[in-house]
Amino acid sequence: MRSEEDRPVAGFPFSAVVGQDQLRLALILCAVHPGIGGVLVRGEKGTAKSTVVRALTALLPAVDDAGTMRPARLVELPVGATEDRVIGSIDLEKVLRDGERAFQPGLLAAAHQGVLYVDEVNLLHDHLVDVLLDAAAMGRVHIERDGISHSHPAKFVLVGTMNPEEGELRPQLLDRFGLAVDVAASRDVDVRMEVVRRRLDYERDPEAFVARYESADHELAAEILTAREKLDSVELSNRELRRIASLCASFDVDGMRADLVLARTATAHAAWRGDTEVTAEDVRVAAELTLPHRRRRDPFDEPGLDQQQLDDALEQADQDAQSQVEDDARDGEPEPPESPEDRGPDEDRGPEDGGPEDGGPDDEGPDDDGPEDPDGPGGGVRATDRPSAPPAGEFKAKLLEVPGVGEGAPGRRSRSMSSRGRVVRSTRERGHGLHLTSTVFAAAESQVARGRTAGRLRLAPADLRGAIREGREGNLIVFVVDASGSMAARDRLSAVTGAVVSLLRDAYQRRDKVAVITVRGREAELVLPPTSSVDIAVRRLQSMRTGGKSPLAEGFLRAREVVLRERLRDPQRRALVVTLTDGRATGGKDALHRARVAAHLLADASVASIVVDCETGLVRLGLAAELARELRGGYVRLAELSAQQVAGVVRAAA
Repeated sequence: MRSEEDRPVAGFPFSAVVGQDQLRLALILCAVHPGIGGVLVRGEKGTAKSTVVRALTALLPAVDDAGTMRPARLVELPVGATEDRVIGSIDLEKVLRDGERAFQPGLLAAAHQGVLYVDEVNLLHDHLVDVLLDAAAMGRVHIERDGISHSHPAKFVLVGTMNPEEGELRPQLLDRFGLAVDVAASRDVDVRMEVVRRRLDYERDPEAFVARYESADHELAAEILTAREKLDSVELSNRELRRIASLCASFDVDGMRADLVLARTATAHAAWRGDTEVTAEDVRVAAELTLPHRRRRDPFDEPGLDQQQLDDALEQADQDAQSQVEDDARDGEPEPPESPEDRGPDEDRGPEDGGPEDGGPDDEGPDDDGPEDPDGPGGGVRATDRPSAPPAGEFKAKLLEVPGVGEGAPGRRSRSMSSRGRVVRSTRERGHGLHLTSTVFAAAESQVARGRTAGRLRLAPADLRGAIREGREGNLIVFVVDASGSMAARDRLSAVTGAVVSLLRDAYQRRDKVAVITVRGREAELVLPPTSSVDIAVRRLQSMRTGGKSPLAEGFLRAREVVLRERLRDPQRRALVVTLTDGRATGGKDALHRARVAAHLLADASVASIVVDCETGLVRLGLAAELARELRGGYVRLAELSAQQVAGVVRAAA
């Protein structure tokens, strides 16, 4: 008999969740129409993200599993899951025992008609996120691998949760999620009190608490089922379709996925309301869930949707829709003759009348560059007197690469052995997947000894060979930024900041972790500990203080400390230290000698590095190049920091 301790604890009811109305609605709409493509939930810790997602499963309709009705499943995908575990793989036991090729389903098959939940989806390998999103969009999984061709249905509600402080998803992956919701703890005292009260009541007696909200959950489940059944009968008129297209065009979203998801979401919302026709309000609600994350093309863009911009876009869309209705009403009517009053003032004027052809008064001459100088020649503000604009950071650092081959931290920068990539050789160990050819060759050598003269190949466990794959990994990029007085000239500091922003953008795209150290005055300050959130790094740089002396020795020692500490936390992630300085160490006694010694210590810790020389002017001391030699790393001048010049500058540390 099961004891009280062994009895499963009832899940927190969906109806009992306080606040988070937009998240609850997004989940319900995806339950009504799984084709929407899932929900990405972004928010800080402790905002009930996981609680709401787990509670959703109880509201889904029962599933017919081989003639037996069972509750919908919640399948959780761990961050460390392999591709084989997610999509399925060859059943090696059957292959070796029966000589029969068979498929072993993965987590996507288990999630069919249920919920697939991925906590910390931003930390998942990009290729696995692609697989999940493809399955969620198509409702099927197709597998072509290891000599197996297999397909099975996989219709599920995909929910990914993430904390933005731990790193963002790339815009390409953000766009693949149907809906996105940002959640935060309420600042309303009454709401916060009610959250705590309900949680304490639930912990005190879970069964009694669940029973209190049972009827409300049953009612929600019935409404979801009714909305699902009504979905196909909901009409999306041309007027509302035009409103949707106009909205997406106004927000300048890429591609057509936003239009399709917005249409599906608006249709699901109409069905949820019990209506048979999509209205403008349905489109607005859908836009608030569909568009915010698709406007974020750059890691440094602020997420969210400006309500005034949405109101203006909806108003413009309504005017467009009304104009189209009026045009349709006039369609087929003869055009009235044009009167002279309908013509524009210059329509019939030629050059002899001073019209807008070559040489006329409306023709812009070569010197027409804008308003004239109000003070005449030599007066006003000249172009050479204007302050220089900061660098736009248009270049892309193509190859800041850690030398050697790593162990495969998730990312796209340096070479590594990983579960995804090209097969380079086989191994007798487990490896990453089955190396089929080597397995067959190994078995072939023993066929005579095993008595095989014809028929199927006789396999044994000892024949099994694993695949060694080479892919790409993410790294820890530690920026050491010299913010001393010699670097504080506006143009130089602006160039340095622009370079760091460009490198941070590259780090974001390659799934690196970053850290920022600034050196000025008497100390080196770790302004940003290692993190995957590069947009925070940009904000810290924008508020960076400058001036004073340059304690470069302290900067190298702090970088060494950060790298060694991070190796203990994340041993698979290799580090690259990028130092931006003119090399003029001035902080403390014998500053330059101490900087060289500290650089040597950093190199002895087998840390790859590159020095970006920010020295300018006709007279150059070459101190940054000397530091690069002590670091046994790469060297490049700030002006040369581009995709063409950076390639190959990082060399292996001794």
